[in-house]
Amino acid sequence: MLVVGLNYAPEPTGNAPYTTKLAEGLTGLGHQVEVFTGYPHYPQWQIAEGYSGLSTRQIINGVPVHRLRHTVPAVPRTLNRLLMELTFGLHAALRPWAKHDVVLVVSPGLFASAFAVAKARLKRIPVAIWIQDLYSRGLEETGGSGAITKAMKWVESRILKSCTGITVIHGRFRDYVVEELEVSGKNVDVIRNWTHIQHTPDFDRDAVRARFGWSPEETIALHAGNMGVKQGLENVVEAARLADAFDSRVRFVLLGDGNRREALHVAGDGIRSLSFIKPLSDREYSEALRAADVLIVNERPELREMSVPSKLTSYFATGLPVVAATNSESATADEVRASGAGILVDPQRPSALLRGVERLRNNASEAERLGQAGPAYASTVLSEAAAIDAYSHWLADLSGARRQLN
Repeated sequence: MLVVGLNYAPEPTGNAPYTTKLAEGLTGLGHQVEVFTGYPHYPQWQIAEGYSGLSTRQIINGVPVHRLRHTVPAVPRTLNRLLMELTFGLHAALRPWAKHDVVLVVSPGLFASAFAVAKARLKRIPVAIWIQDLYSRGLEETGGSGAITKAMKWVESRILKSCTGITVIHGRFRDYVVEELEVSGKNVDVIRNWTHIQHTPDFDRDAVRARFGWSPEETIALHAGNMGVKQGLENVVEAARLADAFDSRVRFVLLGDGNRREALHVAGDGIRSLSFIKPLSDREYSEALRAADVLIVNERPELREMSVPSKLTSYFATGLPVVAATNSESATADEVRASGAGILVDPQRPSALLRGVERLRNNASEAERLGQAGPAYASTVLSEAAAIDAYSHWLADLSGARRQLN
């Protein structure tokens, strides 16, 4: 099978860890997998050192990976991100394809996927799409104009209807695809994302905290992952400013990278209760999460359906409580409630975020109860083995449709 997705290892966040683990997992189950992907660029929004030319080929953990050049916006906005997707999608469609039983495309990027979907249909190959984010819903929730949102809805619907099968990462996504994009429900399946970080047992919490400069008296409230617009991390910066003002023992830590990182640095200049950590290796990332006291999700208040933060899968496996500053009607809020592993606070009030963290600091029994719920939820609902096995069967069923196409 051929997997076409803009993001892949060594990118540490976003879609890349899932696309990578899926390709490797399917290979381990005996599938012949080939990957077309872009040059590593996320979340720093520049091509990683060591990558040049128009294309390159690698073997990563037994998977043949073809990297194809594309534009990368220095400051990602709608139009230049669209151009990035289009250049990657066109490059992927123009490359020679080996004979495959099924093609799996990953969205984001939706517009890159459109080229692969069109080519697969011309070659009469079953094509599936794996939806991680909903573009039209994202425009609705971030204030896009009515005309542009309507156009995006039409385009997204047409692309999805052209696919042999669709998988989404949450039931709320399936509802939107079926009810709003008018895709037949029989073609849409839900397969959950999973915890892609492996937590090693040889972990010295005190040593890790000392390495990061976190004192034993501090309560560390850590947000990990992309620092973009939809995360609305200015809320965390202001919560840290309040922690300074009230001489709180809470330290807010922002771990990762993204197009808002520099602006957040500037906004947080001089705030004692705020720290930044650059992206870490998988092992160091795991250690940083587990060395914290509380893990944070923060989203802009208007976001409800467009995405479910992938960081939650890693958060739940740590055994630490989660504080989610998100709309109470969002898919993220549903996930936190379903897990029983965290509390929800108002995303429009930095004081609510600070009070939520202090509530768990001052109530050890509640923090422990919430923390214990996370690993149980991760192992039963967000199992990597179960997800990859589900994809294996789903894609095998779709590959059988090739006989009907030919």
